[in-house]
Amino acid sequence: MADDYFKSIAALFQMDEEAWERHANPWSVWTRVATWPFVMFVLWSFHWWGAWSLLPLAVLIGWLWLNPRAFPPPASTKSWASRAVMGERVYLRDAEHPIPLYHRNAAILLGTGSAAGALVMVAGLLTREPAAFLAGGVATLLCKLWLVDRMVWLYEDMSKEVPEYRDWLR
Repeated sequence: MADDYFKSIAALFQMDEEAWERHANPWSVWTRVATWPFVMFVLWSFHWWGAWSLLPLAVLIGWLWLNPRAFPPPASTKSWASRAVMGERVYLRDAEHPIPLYHRNAAILLGTGSAAGALVMVAGLLTREPAAFLAGGVATLLCKLWLVDRMVWLYEDMSKEVPEYRDWLR
């Protein structure tokens, strides 16, 4: 189920080869991370602005879709952020080159943790409980960052076995 979730997110963002190359730019990764607090703010702003908060939310969603295409491919892919993106690509190519079970289980666990955090965040939003909303949002972000770090580890392991993956590093 989690694998299908990750693959459907990649399909939703229409990540082709060029988009993956551009997304490996650390600016792409870090500006996406930096977008999360704005997403949280805009979601909470629904309590103040009502339906008007949908406008900045649409802008943020548009930015999240555009982001992997907004930066040029990096000159080097040796950064942590670049290797994290390459690890995501490796994870999504599991059918071609199976990944170790311990990486799959870690990704599923962290994805589940992120989803649980998102549920707490939504519950806080619906009940107007800022502490629950913030706790859920922080938990979601921390699980996502841990998952991204795990993707670096996955890339490092799989690039030793698959020459194509090793060739992504420059």
